Amino acid sequence: MLVIANQKGGVGKTTTAINLGTALAAVGEPTLLIDIDPQGNASTGLGIPRSERKLPTYDVLMGQAKLADAIVPTRIPKLSLVPSTVDLSGAELELIDLERRNNRLKDALAEYSAHGSSQFSYVLIDCPPSLTLLTVNAMVAADSVVVPLQCEFFALEGLSQLLKTIDLVRANLNASLEIQGIVLTMFDKRNKLSDQVAADVRENMGTMVYNTVIPRNVRISEAPSHGLPALVYDLRCPGSQAYIKLAGELIQRERMRAAA
Repeated sequence: MLVIANQKGGVGKTTTAINLGTALAAVGEPTLLIDIDPQGNASTGLGIPRSERKLPTYDVLMGQAKLADAIVPTRIPKLSLVPSTVDLSGAELELIDLERRNNRLKDALAEYSAHGSSQFSYVLIDCPPSLTLLTVNAMVAADSVVVPLQCEFFALEGLSQLLKTIDLVRANLNASLEIQGIVLTMFDKRNKLSDQVAADVRENMGTMVYNTVIPRNVRISEAPSHGLPALVYDLRCPGSQAYIKLAGELIQRERMRAAA
């Protein structure tokens, strides 16, 4: 179970969640994407209209719906979704007074598994661009974190804040949480700054950084407006090909982790 997280907005977090999920499904891995972002961009990007989001993540976290009932199919074979709506923006305050407020998503997933429901090879959780109770719920439920990191000047500063949060969650709520990898996004080979940022991140984080780099690509930006992952919108574009390679790397790391 992987959480896609970064407290900075505009770093390619949801784009990574959508296209990574699509790539995993495309190689035959049944995948569930849980949209826990009130903006619901992952749901929109997978072509699920707001009118069809009958049982969103909000209902699951509030205990008003079971996870199994909230799962909807997407047009991508083997890729399913728990959609999000704007109602989730109020969940932050409502969760404060609930029992096991940090464990609501984990408990829902545990109940889903306990009842022998159809299992997924991978569960991806797309978080809001902030470090809130929603993000904490995702990290408590997950095994590891995938961090999209934009190749820009303040990348490492933002990463340090996220790493502190992961350490706090690990120390107090989920001792097994680890970083699966850091993926460099929006890489512009024409820009020397992108090269410098990439070099700095690799120097500081070492093998934690994926070899695959996601390039800045207009087709990736266009795809959500059509309700499609980039891999479906234009499989041959450099961005789509990069996400296919990233999925291969992720699968290899998960197998190594499982064997350790």
